[in-house]
Amino acid sequence: MTAIYLIRHGENDFVGKRLPGRLPGVHLNQRGREQAQALAELLAPLELMAVYSSPLERATETAEPVATRHGMQVIIRQGLLEVDIGSWQGKTLKSLRRRKLWSAVQHAPSLARFPDGESFTEAQARVIRELEELRAKHSGAKDAFVCVAHADVIKLAIAHYLGLPLDLFQRLVVAPASISVLAFHGLMAKLIRLNDTRATQAGAHE
Repeated sequence: MTAIYLIRHGENDFVGKRLPGRLPGVHLNQRGREQAQALAELLAPLELMAVYSSPLERATETAEPVATRHGMQVIIRQGLLEVDIGSWQGKTLKSLRRRKLWSAVQHAPSLARFPDGESFTEAQARVIRELEELRAKHSGAKDAFVCVAHADVIKLAIAHYLGLPLDLFQRLVVAPASISVLAFHGLMAKLIRLNDTRATQAGAHE
């Protein structure tokens, strides 16, 4: 069995307010840093082969404590990047919800393309290519590795491996600092954990 631990980055000041997309310089806030440390402790008992991450700061800052706890370096993978939302980057959720495209993004994502950015179909294909490449690297009977990425990236991957239509992927919930796990037995994929939010309790006193 090969296991992929899909981890969404920890909290930052954009969460619930704006869409950061691929903007540089979006770092974890204090609560997010505490969540990253909590993730490292939760995953400490595992025998990991590697820790991979999206190149964006909020992802690498989440991955680093996990990698350090296992005596590893974070390996950056461009294929784990956030969906390219083009000109929507940095916009407030309040303003975006008034746009016609918002409804398609939420209810018919197979038809949605972000202005000057990706379609969800393209993003899903990119992410699956990446995970399949990584899975080929770690094909041992008990191999496990971590991929730190972004909510839509993780939901798109899970939807693909479950055979869930793209237009239903938004029904999945992947919270900041959550853990979801896909297990592979040959060609068969099973979702054995979804949106494990134990690490989100870190910093909850704030």
